[in-house]
Amino acid sequence: MQSRFAKLLAGATVSLPLLVGPVLAAGESGSSNAPPKCRTGLVYNSKTKKCEPPKSGMIDDNDLYAAGRALAMDGKYDEAIKVLTLAADKTDPRILNYLGYSHRKAGRVLVGLGYYQEALRNDPDYTLVREYMGEAQLMLGDVAAARVQLSEIEKRCGKGCREYGMLAEQIEAYLRG
Repeated sequence: MQSRFAKLLAGATVSLPLLVGPVLAAGESGSSNAPPKCRTGLVYNSKTKKCEPPKSGMIDDNDLYAAGRALAMDGKYDEAIKVLTLAADKTDPRILNYLGYSHRKAGRVLVGLGYYQEALRNDPDYTLVREYMGEAQLMLGDVAAARVQLSEIEKRCGKGCREYGMLAEQIEAYLRG
């Protein structure tokens, strides 16, 4: 009996952190303040410290952003769009960026480009938007426009920054066919 209990305890000890640990997705630097991952249809509310159904005005924009970004990075683009559109601040470049990303990845490239353009009107120095915009332009076959974004990224953070490297790699891959 004690051996069975020990096995259960060991299994729980190993798997529990996987179930409740924070989600850190690629695309922006993660932080130790990343919210826990909620089951489908729920968003972590940092005020109540619970996963809740997303409702406009009831959940902080930062929590909606974090949840929407995590859904987008998990490939759940339509769910991400539903969450991100609940944000109160419709001009937040982070929200607009991941709305653009989600639409682009869902195959609506032109819609995605519109969100990227709006994000850049609000924050022209947001290099991640520029990287994603360049990737969208490559999807449309516009290498020259993607190179313009690469140049804009270089002006803001140099050739050594992550966004520059990612877009340069995408352009090279596109050109190789």
